[in-house]
Amino acid sequence: MIEEILTHISHLNPFWIYVVLFSFSYIENVFPPSPSDVVVVIGGSLISKSAIHFFPTLLITTMGSVLGFMTLFYIGSLLDKKVLRAGKIKFISLDALDKAEQWFLKYGYFVILANRFMPGTRSVISFFAGLSELKPRKTALLAAISALIWNTIIIYMGIIFGNNVGEVDFYLSKYNKIVIVVTVLVILFFAVRYFLRKKRLKSDRR
Repeated sequence: MIEEILTHISHLNPFWIYVVLFSFSYIENVFPPSPSDVVVVIGGSLISKSAIHFFPTLLITTMGSVLGFMTLFYIGSLLDKKVLRAGKIKFISLDALDKAEQWFLKYGYFVILANRFMPGTRSVISFFAGLSELKPRKTALLAAISALIWNTIIIYMGIIFGNNVGEVDFYLSKYNKIVIVVTVLVILFFAVRYFLRKKRLKSDRR
């Protein structure tokens, strides 16, 4: 499957290869799941064949990632003002929303910096960054740094492995699964701790 994609893309004009790389990098942030990482690796493989060049590939994929990230950031900021704060979603209390925003204001920038290394949560992170009304310029800068580092790594992997993109996909899939499991366990830990504290506070009041 991946080899077929590689063969198909390699026959495109370099301009359209860059368009494909940009599109997948953008779409992955807005409409997950999307195999953007694999496509970027394929871009690295095409660099090894001299079909395209390293710096344009890195720049275009990073731009796509950042624009996708900031699109959901903007949607999150709009939803916060027009829907959640207006009380239109009854099952989300303003108190819970305020606590979530306080946490994100405290740790959100660090999470954004690491977001590209956290598959499965990238869209959630960008959405909540907008919801918490983090500074757009700082958010965009940190998202760009994260995307630049991540894309450099996976493009370089594509260059090294050349035609054996399937191997990179295999290890990326393993990495993704491990990160998702760890993320779920961390969320469960904090959720359980939160409810236990809440229960303890109720008991103390009695």
